[in-house]
Parts: sequence; structure tokens; C-alpha cells
Amino acid sequence: MKLLIVEDEEDLAMGLKRGLRKNGYDIEWCSEGREGLELALIEDYECILLDLNLPGIDGLDLLRQLRQKKPQQKVLILSARGTVHDKVEGLDLGADDYLVKPFHFEELLARIRNLTGRRFVRQEAVVCRGKLRIDVERHQVFAQDQRLKLTAKEIQILETLALNEGRLLSAEAIIAQVWSEDEDLFSNAFKVHLSSLRRKLTLATGKDWIECQRGLGYRLKENDYEKA
Repeated sequence: MKLLIVEDEEDLAMGLKRGLRKNGYDIEWCSEGREGLELALIEDYECILLDLNLPGIDGLDLLRQLRQKKPQQKVLILSARGTVHDKVEGLDLGADDYLVKPFHFEELLARIRNLTGRRFVRQEAVVCRGKLRIDVERHQVFAQDQRLKLTAKEIQILETLALNEGRLLSAEAIIAQVWSEDEDLFSNAFKVHLSSLRRKLTLATGKDWIECQRGLGYRLKENDYEKA
């Protein structure tokens, strides 16, 4: 699920990106009003998190122009402007919701879920794929009821693949879920951990569980090994 953050406070934007990505969202960010409007008109987002005090064009001007072209776009205003007049103005211009800064991150998640119809990301506490069982609540992995000795990063990579139901995920998308924003996307860390994870899973089950399609991404293979 893709979200756009239009926010010129970089520290706040980076914190939102980290938190939302850890909750399974695909995030794009820009810090300028005109760029935000261009992205909003070109791309399809489930929801736009919109600040009001923006360089370029003000958030309310952005919202006004966006509503003329994409009236169905979900928009959640995040603003330090907290008076009743500010809220009424933003809602009258077409915002779907309005959250005053500072706010609790859990409340933001709830507002986004309400706007997008999304419920709790982890719909399965345990993901089973043939001989493989992934307990995402306890962060444990089992092969034929034998607990595997995996590193924390290896478990996080496997959980990310398992919770995306066979979708191809790029290396960048996996890194964004498992590592911090400061991690070098072109570092060798991801490949090292992925290679080690694949080797351990193969040794434990006799099968390579992670499919790699060059240029497209990675995914956990389907539950077809029980049929063999």
C-alpha cells in the first residue's frame, strides 16, 4: 500500500517513513508543495499525508488543485495549525481527515487504517509453507518442528517475504523494512544475510525457499513442496 508524505520538516518526515515502512507501507516523500502536487497527480496513492506550511505552494493550495483533478484521492492533513477555523477550512477544501501536530504515531496509524480500509497488517500470527513454519509474533522459524538458528536480520527478511503473500519485493523494499533509513542501499549487507538465510533454509528442509527474479525482486516460494 503506497502512501505519499508531503512534509518539509525532514526529521519528522524521516521518522514517519521509518515507522510506516515497519508497518508494511510503501512510502514516498517530498518536501515541496509543487513537487507534491505533481507526484499526487501522476501516481496513485492510497493516502496522502499533507503538511500545510510548505515551500512552493501552500498545502491548502495543493489540496484545492488536487481535488479538481483527483476528487477521490484520500488526504490526511498533518498540521501544527490546530484552531477550529484551520480544521474547518482544511476539511471544507476536501481533506478526508485532519490531525494536529504533535500527535501519537499509533493514532496516525489508526487514522490511515480508517481512511484506507486497512486493518492490522499482520493478519496471520503463524505463516506455514510446507515444512516451514514462521511465527511472526515470537520471531521464530521452525522446519519440521525444529527451531532454526537464524540471526535477527535473517528472521526479519523471512518475515517480510512471508507476510507479503508471494509478491515480488525489490531489494530496496526489503531493506527499507529490515534496516534503518541510514543503511546504504547498495551495501553488501542485504546480499550476505539473504545468502546465509537461503543456505540455512536449504540445509534444514532440502529446498531453496526464496525465489529470485533478476531485475524484479524476491519472494517466498509457494507451498508446493508437500505435493512432491
